[in-house]
Amino acid sequence: MVNVVPDNGAKHGPQEMEQFLPGDGTKYKIQPRKSDAEQALANNDFDPFAMRDNEHPTTDRETLTHLLKASLGTGILGMPIAFMYSGLVMGIISTIITAIVCTHCSYVLVKCGHKLYYRTRRTKMTFAEIAETAFQRGPKWCRPFAPVAKFSILFGLFLTYFGTCSVYTVIVAKNFEQVLEHWLKFDIDSRVLIAILLIPLIIIAWVPNLKYLAPVSMIANVFMGLGLLLTFYYLVQDLPSIADRELFTFGTLPNFFSITIFAMEAIGVVMPLENNMKTPKNFLGICGVLSQGMSGVTLIYMLLGFLGYLRYGDATHDSITLNLPTEEWPAQAVKILIGLAVYCTFGLQFYVCLEIGWDAIKEKCTKRPIFVNYVLRTVLVTAAVVLAISVPTIGPFMGLIGAFCFSILGLIFPVFIEIIVHWDTGFGAGNWIIWKNIIITLCGIFALVFGTQSAIKDIMATYGPAPTPATIPVPSTA
Repeated sequence: MVNVVPDNGAKHGPQEMEQFLPGDGTKYKIQPRKSDAEQALANNDFDPFAMRDNEHPTTDRETLTHLLKASLGTGILGMPIAFMYSGLVMGIISTIITAIVCTHCSYVLVKCGHKLYYRTRRTKMTFAEIAETAFQRGPKWCRPFAPVAKFSILFGLFLTYFGTCSVYTVIVAKNFEQVLEHWLKFDIDSRVLIAILLIPLIIIAWVPNLKYLAPVSMIANVFMGLGLLLTFYYLVQDLPSIADRELFTFGTLPNFFSITIFAMEAIGVVMPLENNMKTPKNFLGICGVLSQGMSGVTLIYMLLGFLGYLRYGDATHDSITLNLPTEEWPAQAVKILIGLAVYCTFGLQFYVCLEIGWDAIKEKCTKRPIFVNYVLRTVLVTAAVVLAISVPTIGPFMGLIGAFCFSILGLIFPVFIEIIVHWDTGFGAGNWIIWKNIIITLCGIFALVFGTQSAIKDIMATYGPAPTPATIPVPSTA
């Protein structure tokens, strides 16, 4: 496409093409079409990043801290068994591919948001608002679906992250329960520990914004880092030969992707982090916050997965901490540190739910908005804790919800939004954007099908009839 601008006799550079349009004989210049940012700045001097008004903006380092904490969740502890499903070499290759796909989808979402900032003269948007605006300004056939797209994203994000908050409550309680039972020598009801966590969770949920939550995420990263270091301490002892492990396994490769995608995916926190940045342009780019964070996360995932499977082989458990000797104090420290890290992460996961809930009611709460906001925080945390007390085995159900929501929200929706945003400007040489997004969509469908299948098996194993003693497999001593 081109911009056609009248030429009133002004001199111009030799690179500009000229022609006479039929009709009035007026002389025109034909120039390459400018980007949305260039046109907006040339016409109205509108810079959404300079005009963004954040009362408590986060720095690049604080945003990186949040991103690391969002991606380094408890899912990382399942990487050794993921490598058991893929083999050592295939695991490294597949982890890199998964990281590239997940990072690219996050990049696409933020990039489309930046384009829409200029087109709509807005300074920030949520994930759901980007989808709604893209549909509204897209081709005629997709405009009626704008409200559906917005509601689907809001509902999926709220359901996923509210359930995650409830699961995190169970994880914290379970980690402390194992250590307490070892020292106190009697069984403790996990529901009691979950109920005790209500007040501490409300306190962390009352942290007013991401700026003040950054130190909490930093503490969580320290706890998780110490826990992983102690885990590596066990993994590097008495390592067998690589020849004793499978290098390539294809039959169970879908299980690898179902674990890794949902462990790495953090699409729900991407736009909240970008919206709160002091320098949002620094979120993207080869050396941007997103690339830095996901590169570090990928390396840690590969290292833990490789060493965990190499150390324990077919005896690797769903969570690598289950392979650690409970009677030794370093293993107990791992459980305590990871429990504390998950507790500190609760605030970041909760922020997604809070943002969705508050946006839905803030227009009706103009008299005492701060008071209502904190009431909403308290109610949401209490509801998450009550759900955890009612169903302490909620984890397998969240695996099903995560398989459904993260594959659609994290992989399929961003590339579909990119197609709509580029509908009028083209899809690149050879329509490469279309072909690239078709491949990613197939990956999303792949993750949806096999992730759902794996989650259903976990639910059946949790709530189905207990196996008889004769059918209980004896783990190997590798």
